[in-house]
Amino acid sequence: MIPHLVDATLFFSRTSGGVRRYLLAKHDWLRRQPLVRHTLVVPGAADRGSAGQVVEFGSPLLRAGYRCPLRLAAFRRTLATLRPDLLEAGDPYLVGWQVARVADELGIPAVAFCHSDLIGLAQHHLGFHGGRLAAHYLRALYGRFAQVLAPSQVVATRLREAGIHGVEVQPLGVDATLFAPERRDQKLRAQLALGPATRLLVFAGRLAPEKNLPELLRMIDLLGAPYHLLIIGGDRCERPAPRVTVLPYDADPAAVAARIAGCDALVHAGRQETFGLVALEAMACGLPVVAYEGGALAELVDADVGALAPRSGPAGLAAAVDDLFARAPAVRGAAARARVLARYTWDATLARQLRVYERLLERAPLPAESAWLTA
Repeated sequence: MIPHLVDATLFFSRTSGGVRRYLLAKHDWLRRQPLVRHTLVVPGAADRGSAGQVVEFGSPLLRAGYRCPLRLAAFRRTLATLRPDLLEAGDPYLVGWQVARVADELGIPAVAFCHSDLIGLAQHHLGFHGGRLAAHYLRALYGRFAQVLAPSQVVATRLREAGIHGVEVQPLGVDATLFAPERRDQKLRAQLALGPATRLLVFAGRLAPEKNLPELLRMIDLLGAPYHLLIIGGDRCERPAPRVTVLPYDADPAAVAARIAGCDALVHAGRQETFGLVALEAMACGLPVVAYEGGALAELVDADVGALAPRSGPAGLAAAVDDLFARAPAVRGAAARARVLARYTWDATLARQLRVYERLLERAPLPAESAWLTA
């Protein structure tokens, strides 16, 4: 019997970032594996799709393109009707609880992938007691799962310190044929009206508050000539400052890869990243990366493939960029590409994840008929 793996998450919108890219890459990769079936269940505008596909469950629109299922009993029946052998929850909210409940009812293992640092966010916004409350909440939720996956050591440590058991690090990956130096957009600088000597820095992703875009803008002011900052992910094309260009969000990953590959280095000002997939994509394109010390980005970036700045702010980022360009950035970029090929292709990371599923399925009974199917 070919096992059927089913993923479900709230973190899925047209403009969402790393979680959506991970799930679509995983779905595509698993569909090419002969001994496994995979279905992805996400909130959508209407009920559509079937087993082996991306199944959308009709859900109201909330904000930033995200939707949340409110017909929870129907959502659970949708999951159960797929007859999964293993369920994975990609968020710690409503969908996470429904996945745990259905897995328990079916008698199958459930995996939780902790993509967000809920404890850290609660501490940041609500202080010490907010962090303790979030830790208590996650212990209650993740205690119902057979395995908890974390994309980085930072997240894994946070969960373990909160008393959560069964945590394993599972890094994300990148399509190294799509994100590759040869994808470089040769016309990018001309389109941006930049000279060939310009040192073109890039950031790509959701322009959310935690990405600290004001720090990047201040950084480019401090750097001055010959640097220019390209930001990919805005609402429209604009040049808010003489050395800053903003391009709109682009749903075509090939177009994004071409623009990233056409730059000289990626700079990331985030301090709360749980992994930093855009940094990995830039490295696959042969770009060195500048990021802050500490946090998950520092697990991907070191002096061999970029530069780490003290968490002191824009001046530290600017100094790290200058340091990078004083140390043969092309050499760092080549090393970044080599690191991705050695450790972070989807073939490498998802094969590792498949071993986790196989281990869980070996000790789990086959799913029995569910009460949800006859309710």
